[in-house]
Amino acid sequence: MRTRAPWPVLAALLLAAGCVSQTTLQPLPTTPTTQAGSAVSEAEGVRLVANGAAWRGNPSNLENIVTPVQVRIENQSGRALRIDYDHFVLVGDSRFEYSALAPFELREEGLSAVGGSGVDGNVALGVGIGSSWGWGPGPLRSSYGWGRWGWGPGWYGPGWYDPFYGPYYGSYAWRPPEPLPTRDMVRKSLPEGTLETGGTLTGFLYFQNVSEREGHVTLQARLVDARTGERFGTLSIPFVVRS
Repeated sequence: MRTRAPWPVLAALLLAAGCVSQTTLQPLPTTPTTQAGSAVSEAEGVRLVANGAAWRGNPSNLENIVTPVQVRIENQSGRALRIDYDHFVLVGDSRFEYSALAPFELREEGLSAVGGSGVDGNVALGVGIGSSWGWGPGPLRSSYGWGRWGWGPGWYGPGWYDPFYGPYYGSYAWRPPEPLPTRDMVRKSLPEGTLETGGTLTGFLYFQNVSEREGHVTLQARLVDARTGERFGTLSIPFVVRS
């Protein structure tokens, strides 16, 4: 059975993200891996390399919202390969299939990556209107937004203003929200299209979050001929879900 979680549910996960440990996918001990530790599967002249713990970007807690998997596809099949998000799923122990989400589906839903890590290690959740961008010492700034204590103005004294983490106020850091997908998510995502024979493609797939339901998942990539639409194979890589 294939499931696609409604985006309002994912929006709620954004608010809970600061309270959940990050989840990654680790290869089974029996799974073939590269020297760098990424899992590998090969069939029909196509090689799939996958890393379920590779995300480094904004938001830093993306693994709490979706399940990002970095993949590299090497096509030596002798035919053009169609790359489409619908051809990738994570199959759990429960037999549910978790869909790969096209990055701009998140944008259409208007979701935001919120919160930043304060210097005391706490996660600050909030949505609102941020102040100006730029580096350097500056004067008092103010903004209105939903923060840890509700809606209201926040005043920030002289100090450094980080364009990604916002101004610092005591031990509490707040940064302006960036709608999902963030620029990092778009830039790092796997492009859809046609991968000609002899070609290689690398990028991230963003799956529905599996951490609450599954102990193991299997990444499946369905191989489809870009010219004829014929499905000519499936690549599978099993993972352990680690929190």
